[in-house]
Amino acid sequence: MLTAGFNHVAAITKDADRLLEFYGEVFGATKAAVLTEGPPGAPVDLAVRLMIIDVGPYSELNVFEMPDNPEAERQTPMFGRGRLDHLALQAEDITAFEEIRRRLIARGAADEFVTDFGKVLSVFFRDPDGLECEVCVSNPDWVPGTFNPPGTPSARYVS
Repeated sequence: MLTAGFNHVAAITKDADRLLEFYGEVFGATKAAVLTEGPPGAPVDLAVRLMIIDVGPYSELNVFEMPDNPEAERQTPMFGRGRLDHLALQAEDITAFEEIRRRLIARGAADEFVTDFGKVLSVFFRDPDGLECEVCVSNPDWVPGTFNPPGTPSARYVS
């Protein structure tokens, strides 16, 4: 394989600082840079604020703050969101996954359900803009060759 994963995902928001606070508090993400400018020669009203948020050693959220753009408010059911449906972050390990899950639940961004896809465990959440995302981790209980459909509860997290 010639790639090492995704470099970045670009998103539109009305409040980049709010997203930085959320991803910082839940995931330990950090602000890498803030750039403000529009396309060369464009009117000032086309200027956007771009905040780059580091979410992993090779991964960023490139957050374009556009207060008048209604896209950040639009939320539709899964598979009705256009060509890109959601994003998934990779937890470092099961301990990090459990801490992220605890923080998401405490903020009301996720429920307690953990999906067991077989090789991967997953928690779905919504960020402050309503973007549906998930956090994944390698399943320490995986039996090689076993793959489960969406909605399969993880025995590890059933109370």
